[in-house]
Amino acid sequence: MHKIKLYDTTLRDGAQTRGVSLTVMDKFRIAKKLDQFGIHYIEGGWPFSNPRDIEFFKMIKKEKLKHSLIASFGSTRKVGTKASGDPNLQALINSQTPVVTIFGKTWDMHVTEVLRTSLEENLKMIEDSVRYLKSKGREVIYDAEHFFDGYINNPGYAMKTLYAAIEVGCDAVVLCDTNGGTVTLDVAKIVEEVLPKVKVSLGAHMHNDNGMAVANSIVAIQAGCDHIQGTINGLGERCGNADLISIVANLKLKLKVDCISDKSLKELTELSNFIADTCNMRQMDNQPFVGGSAFAHKGGVHINAVMKSPITYEHVMPGKVGNRRHLLISDLAGKSGIIQRAEELDIKLDKKDPKTKEIYALVQKLEHEGYHFEAAEASFELLMKRVMGKLKKFFDLEEFRVIVENREGKLISEATIKISVGNVKEHTAALGDGPVNALDNALRKALKGFYPRLSEMHLTDFKVRVLDEKSATAASVRVLIQSQDEDTSWWTIGVSENIIEASWLALVDSIEYKLMKDLKRK
Repeated sequence: MHKIKLYDTTLRDGAQTRGVSLTVMDKFRIAKKLDQFGIHYIEGGWPFSNPRDIEFFKMIKKEKLKHSLIASFGSTRKVGTKASGDPNLQALINSQTPVVTIFGKTWDMHVTEVLRTSLEENLKMIEDSVRYLKSKGREVIYDAEHFFDGYINNPGYAMKTLYAAIEVGCDAVVLCDTNGGTVTLDVAKIVEEVLPKVKVSLGAHMHNDNGMAVANSIVAIQAGCDHIQGTINGLGERCGNADLISIVANLKLKLKVDCISDKSLKELTELSNFIADTCNMRQMDNQPFVGGSAFAHKGGVHINAVMKSPITYEHVMPGKVGNRRHLLISDLAGKSGIIQRAEELDIKLDKKDPKTKEIYALVQKLEHEGYHFEAAEASFELLMKRVMGKLKKFFDLEEFRVIVENREGKLISEATIKISVGNVKEHTAALGDGPVNALDNALRKALKGFYPRLSEMHLTDFKVRVLDEKSATAASVRVLIQSQDEDTSWWTIGVSENIIEASWLALVDSIEYKLMKDLKRK
């Protein structure tokens, strides 16, 4: 298959995602990461639209990139003006990028209803703009906006817009499904019809409003396109753009197209996580190839089969894209999942071992009560080691009390706690922002003399879920706590009809897990 050029527009289309606001430094860091990954083109933004993008272009031009060419983005000249005097085109030239991408109208309805001009004037706008940019020595990519809708409505005029750009020297034309509503078979048919009629590089730019952006991108390549545009993680306005993560993985692993190096492919999950973190967005857990659940197995039949032959329920090996397999622990997982998890913890178990049956029965009982070990692997590890007799007893609780009172209009939480470590007893109290925080502070205060490294640990998340709303205030609640130290983070769980007890159970597990980790390190 022909060589494919990857064109990333995360810094422009992706920045239009609801809730995303990238600083100049964010854009710079993303551009550096994309270059390191091996993306061929990075669209940095629209310099005429905002000063932030202008500043980005000033910053990035000082960098010596290894793989990527930076492109600035804009529109064709305005109706009735000269290209040389158009402020948008001047901003593109002033950005000093080696590549300029401009879009123009392809759908005749947009020309007459949106631009309010003639079809002939629109063709001149495309010609003049491309000719002017080429005269300034730029590589010019022409994005044919709404191409598929325009072609279906008036194929003759849609092709004339492409010819207008090609005949004055543009380097590539890109067929855009701007509304994101074209179905895959139509994309294939149209690309196959257009391809023989153009003598420059042909690209595709897909939006995901009908959920087909990745499929449409892949079929466009199979039909002959050699240039593909998209964003990392499918970021973009409305329903987003085609996800370059999935496109790259499918090209490399399914179509055997050498669009990036094998080394970069193994960094795919890291790249996805990096972009999500920089955009302050939670990565989709079920995102193909790179999501946390992409290679997660919960059903016992699935786990048993994957342990014997991964290909039974995995279409690619997770390590190839930098991801890993997760065998989830639940009452559905069966003994195979428990054995596999034990193996990861260097604990020897087999299906005939009475301890395996004991752990399996306990997991089934606790999950029936509302525990969810899939979400709290640290608590499951502690449970397994308790049953196996491999967990040190770090402390014993003798009693605790939590008081919440209103003092002059302000709620005050105070916890008192009595514990013993070996033969030594400790009795202390602490205040907190709430009852759980007060308990946490009191427990740490009691233990810090025995285990000083607890100071490295802090709670980072606290989730409560009512398990049976019909029981109202008597319902059981599930508490999940996320903890963090200098190395890692972990989740623990507690379930009870009393929210304080559920919180205490999760809190004790979080402390014991930290102490167990530190003991391993010695």
